[in-house]
Amino acid sequence: MSTFVLVPGFWLGGWAWDAVAEPLHAAGHTVHAVTLPGLADRAGEASPETGAQAHVDDLVDLLVREDLRDVVLVAHSGGTLAVSGAADRVPERIRRVVWVDSGPMAGDVAIADLWDPAYRAALEASLVDGWRVPLPSWEVLASGGAAVAGVDEAGLARFRALATDQPVRTLHEPLRLTGAADKLPKALVSCSIPLAQVREMIAAGHPYFAALGGAEWELRELLTGHWPMFSRPAETAAVLAELAQAE
Repeated sequence: MSTFVLVPGFWLGGWAWDAVAEPLHAAGHTVHAVTLPGLADRAGEASPETGAQAHVDDLVDLLVREDLRDVVLVAHSGGTLAVSGAADRVPERIRRVVWVDSGPMAGDVAIADLWDPAYRAALEASLVDGWRVPLPSWEVLASGGAAVAGVDEAGLARFRALATDQPVRTLHEPLRLTGAADKLPKALVSCSIPLAQVREMIAAGHPYFAALGGAEWELRELLTGHWPMFSRPAETAAVLAELAQAE
């Protein structure tokens, strides 16, 4: 059996993984669904100083405090900040890193630097109190490549009700990385882009995809919208369990 640490993307807490964690638990796996500082039940910890590095530090603290080893570390979307940083800090604790409709961050780059300028501008224009980014409309999310396709009305209502404002510093603070995680086994679960298209971009040397052609990578496809833990949770759990056993 495997130990999974599931890290959600922006606006989400560990609750977002509930329907994925359940079948993994039922199959005998250990699952830690993470809520990062300033979000969900930890919203009271949010401040203008809550940034990418604070999320990395918190995830590393969990891995060390619980003495978690041989971990399958999973990042959805913006969860790549905490996961990319933590894998770099404690690679000896990680069996495999899995990016769900996401990808590893490069050092000295902020996540907002990778976004379409119009999407970035829309999020920054919505700031509350000058430092909190509320969950945008479904239309704005789709414009940034985060479509909610496949999520039913009840799921959308729960998403909207439980979403937490995202500290804006997490968008703009670059990660400090050493390269220590570069050779860890890795996997992509592509949800928004067909895997054939991903392979074409790898072959073409696309700057966001070229590295995924390395021998350390496993590639999987789970076509749905950007939020598979809401739209196809059982299938998400199944592909994570499969990747945990991949050589």
